[in-house]
Amino acid sequence: MPRRFLKRYVPDSKTLHGYKSLRPLGARLHDPNLWHLNRRSVAGGLGLGVFVAFIPVPMQMLIAAFLSFVFRVNLPLAVLSVWITNPLTMPVIFFAGYKFGNGLYYLFNLHDWLQADEASYWLVKQLGTFGGPLVLGSLVLGTLLGGLTYGLIRLCWRWHLVSSLRERRRRKHARAKAVARSQEL
Repeated sequence: MPRRFLKRYVPDSKTLHGYKSLRPLGARLHDPNLWHLNRRSVAGGLGLGVFVAFIPVPMQMLIAAFLSFVFRVNLPLAVLSVWITNPLTMPVIFFAGYKFGNGLYYLFNLHDWLQADEASYWLVKQLGTFGGPLVLGSLVLGTLLGGLTYGLIRLCWRWHLVSSLRERRRRKHARAKAVARSQEL
């Protein structure tokens, strides 16, 4: 069901050939892993999109599209999952990233360590007192939640396949029993 629903909205290769703006991408755009709905590609696309969604930068959709080319994961799902951070959820997500990063700063005593190194101190000074914890917390949360998304999608996909296989075997066994009973009569 979800596969048929998604296939309805994912463009095919003939449609993509028609866009002049996509021609510079050439054959890389037609890599099957960017468009197929298999376990690796879907889990990778969603995990990558969740990771990019937590990075506090503009143009997250372009970053997700570029990274999906690099890692050869589902492009539409990577770009769509970036919309976890929309105008309504962005303040909450970035505040959580700031609080998490601030906690990491004081937990690992990073503030003192960064002040000891001149280059790191310059970076902290440029980011300000708010930017450093925000970037650190967002990257760590994005990595954790992106990895968790990847793992959960792979696990759910596997569970669905195993349960489908068990159901198919159960039905086959029930049919074989019914045939055996009918032959006995």
